[in-house]
Amino acid sequence: MLNIVFYFQVHQPYRLSHYKVLDVGTDEGYFDEALNSGIMRKVGDRCYLPTNHLLSTLIRRYPEQFKVAFSITGTAIEQFKHYAPDVLDSFKRLVDTGNVELICETYYHSLASLFDTDEFLEQMHLHRQMLRDEFGVSPTVFRNTELIYDDRLSDLVWEEEGFKVVLTEGADRILQWRSPLYAYKNYSKDLLLLLKQYKLSDDIAFRFSDSEWDEYPLTAEKFVHWINKLTLNESKGRNQFLNLFLDYETFGEHQWAESGIFEFMERLPGAVLQQPALGFCFPSDAPRFTNYQAEAISFPDPVSWADIERDTSAWLENDMQRNAIETLSELILRIKQAGRDDLLRLGRLLSTSDHFYYMSTKYFQDGDVHKYFSPYDSPEQAYIYYMNVMADLEERLIT
Repeated sequence: MLNIVFYFQVHQPYRLSHYKVLDVGTDEGYFDEALNSGIMRKVGDRCYLPTNHLLSTLIRRYPEQFKVAFSITGTAIEQFKHYAPDVLDSFKRLVDTGNVELICETYYHSLASLFDTDEFLEQMHLHRQMLRDEFGVSPTVFRNTELIYDDRLSDLVWEEEGFKVVLTEGADRILQWRSPLYAYKNYSKDLLLLLKQYKLSDDIAFRFSDSEWDEYPLTAEKFVHWINKLTLNESKGRNQFLNLFLDYETFGEHQWAESGIFEFMERLPGAVLQQPALGFCFPSDAPRFTNYQAEAISFPDPVSWADIERDTSAWLENDMQRNAIETLSELILRIKQAGRDDLLRLGRLLSTSDHFYYMSTKYFQDGDVHKYFSPYDSPEQAYIYYMNVMADLEERLIT
């Protein structure tokens, strides 16, 4: 059996205002409320509401068979409450169907795992508590920000939280000859790893509307034909997992409704379920569906689902990014040492990975993606505004 694991990331950052050096010490308006509310309302109308409605329809159509999973960041939930409460209500109704699994991550969608173990654990605890408070669920599956993962992270997740499954990227340099279609285990603990099948995931997320793609147009039937071919190499009766991990904003925002993305998604479950060897499952189903001894696999260096490199260079490649995150790490530590809880939330909002993503100076296709998401004219502008905000926050700490 090949089990399709649909996992969707839902995240919205608090984007910084154009915070100038003359604002330091005089203005505490760090975040662009008009921009953030406008984007949330736009994405809500284009993506969240129509896609949630579509998934609800599919769940009613296939109540025993169709399943999906989400991670929803704390910053997204907060902005739903402030700017789009109808969106939050629609997610709650979706979760109430029982066909949606919620996954834990860092509350602020932060890079804390890379620079501060204690802060990472605290943000993980915050996110888990938020899922209990808002949705009444206690997740057993974890994904780190941007699918960032290495061996050290698996130890923390296992020892501190007792999660059973972790989602991460099926990077070629880690897998080598192996297939991402099998469940693997952490190198030293009984912790299952589900690895993104990035080619088929990206066929939907990035290539779907590309009229110059040699497989354009992508139909549900064609996609299922590709999936069926994946099962041909399995001759031992082992269950497989096709991990399709996507930004939820793929639907209606990155791939516009006019591209046919909603029609594709509406037809896909039916096309899948016509095949006797295909089905859907939650990530948390993996331990009981893995009918073989999972192979141990080591991730000595961090992987992620970002950019061609699938590492942490999307956020830490250049001097601006590294300086910004080092400055933030030191400042959060000082805020905690000073007992300034009134400033801690602001520091954590500055830990959101998007701020560093906007500072990327990559070129070609990856650079175009960074520019697409950035609200600033240049990486340098993103860095300057960020560091000005940091300077004001530091001044508030010492006064």
